[in-house]
Amino acid sequence: MKRRACVAGLLMAPVAGALAQFRVEVTGVGLTQLPIAIAPFRGEADAPQKIAAIVQADLERSGQFRIVDAAGAAFDENSRPDMTPWRQKGADSLAVGGMSRLADGRYDVRFRLWDVVRGQDAAVFGQVVTAGDLRVEAHRIADVIYEKLTGQKGIFSTRIAYVTKAGTRYNLWIADADGENAQSALSSSEPIISPAWSANGQQIAYVSFESRKPVVYVHEVLTGKRRLIANFRGSNSAPAWSPDGRTLAVTLSRDGGSQLYTIDANGGEPRRLTQSAGIDTEPVYAPDGRSIYFVSDRGGAPQIYRMPNTGGNPERVTFTGSYNISPTVSPDGRWLAYISRINGVFKLQVMELGSNNVQSITDTTADESPSFAPNGRLIVYATRQNGQEALMTTTLDGKIKARLAGKGGDIREPDWGPFQK
Repeated sequence: MKRRACVAGLLMAPVAGALAQFRVEVTGVGLTQLPIAIAPFRGEADAPQKIAAIVQADLERSGQFRIVDAAGAAFDENSRPDMTPWRQKGADSLAVGGMSRLADGRYDVRFRLWDVVRGQDAAVFGQVVTAGDLRVEAHRIADVIYEKLTGQKGIFSTRIAYVTKAGTRYNLWIADADGENAQSALSSSEPIISPAWSANGQQIAYVSFESRKPVVYVHEVLTGKRRLIANFRGSNSAPAWSPDGRTLAVTLSRDGGSQLYTIDANGGEPRRLTQSAGIDTEPVYAPDGRSIYFVSDRGGAPQIYRMPNTGGNPERVTFTGSYNISPTVSPDGRWLAYISRINGVFKLQVMELGSNNVQSITDTTADESPSFAPNGRLIVYATRQNGQEALMTTTLDGKIKARLAGKGGDIREPDWGPFQK
């Protein structure tokens, strides 16, 4: 029942090349979008990264913006553009900027956001960065625009973790939120599954089979050092961080069937949370840390339940369909995303927890491992599209989707990291 820890499934996964580079494809039309023009940054033609294109792709992927053509515009952060033609094009905002290479090889990147309707500037931003940080700088600019125009924090400078299989090698990647700039955190000849970011973004918990059984590790992102958390008799799987980063909820079979436990983030003796005759797995903490959502077949089929973080009587959460797995809760606690098996295929579902209304938001049939962006406005998930494994992002209404996959390959288990601090 548990796809994220399905050893057999992993071992039988199709072989494909590891994909460190991704491209974005946006399909679908949102009902309400903010029209914005993003002019090419002056000086970017000779730079290793095209800032304006990265900013535009970020904003498009969010589903909150409609891009107004700004090709051929020649402005920088010191320009005062005539707003009349931009109003005629239907733009409410205009982003302009410039970049220059300094003597030490770094780049001075400057940006200004114009309110086209009022004819006044709305935000100014600038930093000196290395060539290697130009993509991150573009994501920061997109964050500034997003927050200024929507009132919510942008997620473009956050990171995602995911796993690929290439030949006999498994890789745990850490990439920008648009899938680009992927760096390998771990490579192994044995499966790696269930990566999970800590709330401070400094650590990733995951399950490795390098001991020829599932074992839970915690990996320090900055140093690459890792520590063994759970290597008990039987299976150790499905780690999930508490919001304060002190505890991990895990699935262990040390006492027989798979049950839920909590364990200190530095390891130690686990504390058992569930006592059921079924399989309890895939725990995930609620944003306030007071409760844990999980999957159990105690009722005869996999369904999602919720219980206090110290254990106790669970309450069933999902009632639509006979097979619901892989829960994840939005940062505001309002939404539950999960995977349902419907007519033999796996579909991403979104439930509003207050009303229990459920919406199926994809047209693909092999969805898995949903994970909310830290602002709760997007979900990243793995699926198959056109015969290839792919990472996708979607808005909660399913109207805007962006494909983060490249030419093909075995890509899975995405987890969206927290805001950068």
